Amino acid sequence: MSTTDTTHTAGTADTADTAARRRKVTLVDTTLRDGMSSVSHQFTPGNVADIARGLDRAGIPTIEVAHGIGLGASSIQYGFAAATDPEYVRAAVDAVDNADIAVLYVPGIATLAELQSAIDAGITTVRVAVHCTEADCAQQPVEWAKDKGLNVMTFLMMSHKLEPAPLAEQAAKLDSYGADVVYVVDSAGAMVPGHAGERVAALRQAVSADIGFHAHNNLGVGIANALTAAENGATFIDGSLRGLGASAGNAQTEVLAAAFERAGWDTGVDLFPLVDTAEHVVAPLMTEPQIVDETALILGYAGVYSTFFHPTKRAAKKFGISTREILLELGRRGVIGGQEDMIVDVASELAGRTYELPARAGV
Repeated sequence: MSTTDTTHTAGTADTADTAARRRKVTLVDTTLRDGMSSVSHQFTPGNVADIARGLDRAGIPTIEVAHGIGLGASSIQYGFAAATDPEYVRAAVDAVDNADIAVLYVPGIATLAELQSAIDAGITTVRVAVHCTEADCAQQPVEWAKDKGLNVMTFLMMSHKLEPAPLAEQAAKLDSYGADVVYVVDSAGAMVPGHAGERVAALRQAVSADIGFHAHNNLGVGIANALTAAENGATFIDGSLRGLGASAGNAQTEVLAAAFERAGWDTGVDLFPLVDTAEHVVAPLMTEPQIVDETALILGYAGVYSTFFHPTKRAAKKFGISTREILLELGRRGVIGGQEDMIVDVASELAGRTYELPARAGV
């Protein structure tokens, strides 16, 4: 039974004519990419197939897969994944009947050769992610991907760091390169609804591409931010089952589906298959609940990149200081993704000593 059937049963559905005029929003699921960060990138290809199959059954049109940091990130720096990116892509492609399979491409981490391997494995969409002030770094991969016939979504990461007008200027560059969708991305979970709405509205005035919104839930308002983004012109909304994702996680896909329906939007997805996949496939694979703990909360409050979550906890334990102190200082210094080495530097300084590598044996 679809969610529409359930609504009819409850006696709250619109008439057929009204339903035809409902606003539409497209849900994109990133359980199998951003959600990888919640399981140390250890989903197996079998896990990927099971989750992708459930998402496809629910009608999710685009499913993002591969390493949590994106293509080519399986390494000692970002954590080794349980399988290769092409293996994850093939597992998802083979499991779905209708959904497009997407990967994340971060310039400086991924290469065009790795993107070609993902194409060979079956992707039809790529999401090119750059820091919000560096849209020009996306020109080469966006134009290359468009030449290959891919659907191209682009991410302005850490969008809270720019006011709406300059963020829209960066978005206009992505639009000019040929992006099909330009995303406002709350990588730190630092936004509240007003911030999300203002930025999306500014982009809507500046670009001809569709607008997307990607929420993290560090301040507990991921769903509210997504709803506000849609009210201001976003037509693509990201989520992940059970909210899996870096730090406090993403807006929860199954909750997004229910909330948008209650708010009068047409998502084109069925709620119950999403809930079933979340409860019976994803939940048993989780190593711990996806919650807003102190570290996740302060990370969002300080506006620090979500992937700093686990490294900051490790540094706090190593140097005997609180994660709060480290994150607040990182926020004051305005660090961005790619500056993870600053975590140890800051922890060392706050602990009042200089970090040195252990002496090698026999030296």
